[in-house]
Amino acid sequence: MQLAAKTADHLNDDFTQRVVSHAAGAAWMPSPLPGVERRMLDRVGGEVARATSIVRYLPGASFARHVHGGGEEILVLEGVFSDERGDYPAGTYLRNPPGSAHAPFSRDGCILFVKLWQFAANDLEPVRIDTRSAPWRQGLVPGLSVMPLHEYDGVSTALVRWAPETRFNPHRHPGGEEILVLEGVFRDDAGDYPALSWLRSPRWSQHTPFTGAEGALIYVKVGHLGAGFLAPPSGR
Repeated sequence: MQLAAKTADHLNDDFTQRVVSHAAGAAWMPSPLPGVERRMLDRVGGEVARATSIVRYLPGASFARHVHGGGEEILVLEGVFSDERGDYPAGTYLRNPPGSAHAPFSRDGCILFVKLWQFAANDLEPVRIDTRSAPWRQGLVPGLSVMPLHEYDGVSTALVRWAPETRFNPHRHPGGEEILVLEGVFRDDAGDYPALSWLRSPRWSQHTPFTGAEGALIYVKVGHLGAGFLAPPSGR
């Protein structure tokens, strides 16, 4: 497991290393905007950065309208996140593509999983999915259900529900894998990961995942650690 670098501009930025972060116990760090706090998971760059974070809006917090030069991916974990296009309750998956703009806020507060500057340059379609009502598909083994969220140029994102006592086959991830545990306890041959654990495994990593009596719900992204993304402006 990689030890996290504790600088403002570089955190878990060696993508050849496996990283596990138990975000539920991490301290909230202030952002430049009052009322918006972050638990940083990985980061390459200054305030405009390639970044993965848990973000908390306190009640009434808001951002001025701004452009996402490298795109923004959001999964609403708690509360209701809003912008001028609508309200997005817990369970909403959003993709705001490169060049899109909005003025986000939260009336009563919310918690988000956010990824910035992790879009391919031509991935320009906005996505809005209410995962509370979207359909599930049967997974590759009994007890596994999959909800596809997005796929582009070999990078796939999905929710995966694991019934209690489900076991998957040993397998490799040629393009790497990233997991955020949303419910229950996810397990593999390297450890146990309760809710809000974040795992990033490098290209060609291998594991044998399974669940115990609790089962699990996880966010999963694969293929992206070998992908080319837009780069944030340097020096910021």
